[in-house]
Amino acid sequence: MAPGLFGSALPPVGLDIGAQYVRAASVKPSSGGTFTLTAYGAVPMPYGAVVEGEIVDPAAVTAAIRDLWKRAGIRSKDVATGVSNQKVVVRLVDLPFMEAGELAGAIQYQAQDYIPIPIEGAILSHEKIGEYVTPSDEHMMEVLLVAAQRDMISAAVSAVTGAGLTLKQIDVGTFALARALLPPDASVMPEDAQGAATGIIQVTSGLTNIAVVERGVPRFTRVSAIGGNQFTQAVANALGVTFDEAEAIKLRVGLSSNDGVDMPVEGMDPEMVRVAREVLGKEASKFIAEVRRSLDYYLTQAVQVQTIRRILLLGTGMKMDDLARYLEKGLQTQIVAADPLSRVRASGAVEQAVLADRAGCAVAIGLAMGGVD
Repeated sequence: MAPGLFGSALPPVGLDIGAQYVRAASVKPSSGGTFTLTAYGAVPMPYGAVVEGEIVDPAAVTAAIRDLWKRAGIRSKDVATGVSNQKVVVRLVDLPFMEAGELAGAIQYQAQDYIPIPIEGAILSHEKIGEYVTPSDEHMMEVLLVAAQRDMISAAVSAVTGAGLTLKQIDVGTFALARALLPPDASVMPEDAQGAATGIIQVTSGLTNIAVVERGVPRFTRVSAIGGNQFTQAVANALGVTFDEAEAIKLRVGLSSNDGVDMPVEGMDPEMVRVAREVLGKEASKFIAEVRRSLDYYLTQAVQVQTIRRILLLGTGMKMDDLARYLEKGLQTQIVAADPLSRVRASGAVEQAVLADRAGCAVAIGLAMGGVD
């Protein structure tokens, strides 16, 4: 579906290294474009080992990965991992048509014109996703360019290899999301055929992944530093409580209702509920504005797409009541709760493990799917 950062083929085990959990999934292909989930596991990540999608303590991450492999009983040592942070840049580039060998050299030479990362400190990958002829008969092609800061990639390599695993490929987390959530025939989905695209929003504790998929290809990605923890911290600051207490309050009170008549929360001081909802509403407005800016930017660059007709919403950081409703109203777009298990089947202990982590499993599953697509 989209390029990884290095390596020629994804292995069957997807490894998602997150701020709260490290997750692993292994799949095998089934009929009808679906997959059988053969192994799944998730273990907590030590606090502070991963910050805003970037590994800052490789040794702690290595220990968590070892623990995961032991608990999940995964035998394979070959893995693919994903990166989602602000040190990864994805750009759609229009270039004169050229053969694959010539393109590789041209990308190395011209990449600095498209990415805000010094070439000497970056790892590059690219994939041609289409070609077209201009009104002036120029033969052009669209190239998806991925660049990642080398030091960030080095930390991931160190953490994975330190656990005794072989890192076969590094992918972009949003590419894995699209792979897990959208069917293989996404190129003929009705909304794509009518000049519209599909958005994906994954809200985690520390950040939010935003992507737009057009005709089966992720053509736009952005990582926002706004995540579920920002909502929690705002409540903690306003009420003078600890972070853990604020998290519990956030989940209990949720956002204000549409009609302005808020239901009381049993066992909670009404004034505390009012303040918490007011703070959460302000944070939700900031979040919606951030998403809107990202989607508007994509639409200003798109040629054939005029609108984003629906957005798939998922993630462990979106547990607040009514966040989907707020987004739908603020973005004027249909919001659909994404099902990361729509393309996989599981049974027995594997099914129990993945159902227990349904909100957070999508990236690991998408990385694993890439190995057999």
